[in-house]
Amino acid sequence: MVGSRPNIVLVVSDDHGFGDLGFRDTDPAVSTPHLDALAADGRVYDNAYVTAPICSPSRAGLITGVHQARWGSHWFTDSAMAPEAVPSLAEQLGDRGYRTGYFGKIHYGADEVGSRACPPHHGFETSFYGLAAHSMGRLHYLHHSREHEEAYGDAAHRHGVSPMWEGTRTVDCERHLTEEFIERTIGFVDVPDDRPFFAMVAFNAVHNFTWQLPQHELDARGLPQHPDFDAETNDYLDWYDGAVEPNLENGREYYLAQLEIMDREIGRLRAHLEETGLAENTIIVYMTDNGGSRCNYGRNTPLEGSKYTLFDGGIRTPMLISWPGVTEPGSVSSSLVSALDLAPTFLAASGRGVEDGALCDGIDLRSSLEDASAPVHDVLHFDNNFQWAVRTPQWKLRYVDPESPARASILQVEHTDIGQGLQLSPSVPTLAGLDETTDLAEQHPDVVQELTAMHDRWLAEMKESAQALLA
Repeated sequence: MVGSRPNIVLVVSDDHGFGDLGFRDTDPAVSTPHLDALAADGRVYDNAYVTAPICSPSRAGLITGVHQARWGSHWFTDSAMAPEAVPSLAEQLGDRGYRTGYFGKIHYGADEVGSRACPPHHGFETSFYGLAAHSMGRLHYLHHSREHEEAYGDAAHRHGVSPMWEGTRTVDCERHLTEEFIERTIGFVDVPDDRPFFAMVAFNAVHNFTWQLPQHELDARGLPQHPDFDAETNDYLDWYDGAVEPNLENGREYYLAQLEIMDREIGRLRAHLEETGLAENTIIVYMTDNGGSRCNYGRNTPLEGSKYTLFDGGIRTPMLISWPGVTEPGSVSSSLVSALDLAPTFLAASGRGVEDGALCDGIDLRSSLEDASAPVHDVLHFDNNFQWAVRTPQWKLRYVDPESPARASILQVEHTDIGQGLQLSPSVPTLAGLDETTDLAEQHPDVVQELTAMHDRWLAEMKESAQALLA
């Protein structure tokens, strides 16, 4: 009942565009009735940020509530699951009497089999997952088996067709993963147990390659089948370039089809919680791991930029929180919040907040959830080594090393320009929140100096923390 320790469901999608929600009304082709209903039932955070514009470091911070830079995680090249000295959210909720389940994609870093990155080894009692780090960040939507691994040959690791993991053993799965993840979550919810539960659902939707749809879904939308990577193709980059925007015919339609399936499955889970009487005492949070990917036909309207960039299109997330009896239905907050805030919020909801002296870079959102106008963060920091940014309620300072090889690589492979040099953007009273088409650095050198100094101090703290944690 309301007032007892709530169940918690955290849903994380992959590369979902900020503007690709029905209630945003940016594209009539977007249909997300169940996410729209979740927004109508709770709070929409329009200025919610993840900690990185790519999945691995973003997810590493999310699962702990501690900024991943504290253990030297910044980009694909150095990202990793937090060391044991930094407990995961699942470990902490388990210590507080919650049963824990993980269903979805894993990609914190190298993520070796049996390592701490695997859910059974960082606090999840029940788990069904795929190690996407072994397949260039991808899980095939339809095929996961030894049979398909052998059939794809050298191309298997590019499409992630290896068997899935159930706890510590491998299992085949030939069902659309979006449906399978929710089916597993429902099974977890239904286990007779007096303990409250924490269920984390980490979709691979709507990450590439979105044409991997069941035939009945293709038929329903009048979409053609599209072949996967040809193992005999010599130059993978050329093939990949032909499968990203603007080169893939029906690319936006495939993306929207995967989005609709994910939305439908989220609706199925919510309906099950209603039918079983659990909904009234369950917190549900929806967010995505980074901005929508332009190469994958996601749109971040009205934000500038996309995945890989520190424009807001790369780091703003459509965060929706429903907490019956706490959040005001249909409410919107423009306060600066971070994905790191979820951990201390969930821990507080469990009846025992963050332990004294424990590392935590998030802020308990309960006051904000009760009052949409309540401020949360004064400043947020982002750092990928070759690019960094500082965000305050009034400004955003962003820097990209124009000589960085990463910048050139992203432009070549992902068709995404991350920008270059220093830019100061002002806040504006619109959904965009910032005018990132305007650079006021020359007009406000004092602000540039102040924000740069703030970031330097933050970076020094992160480096000192990393030295201690990794010693």
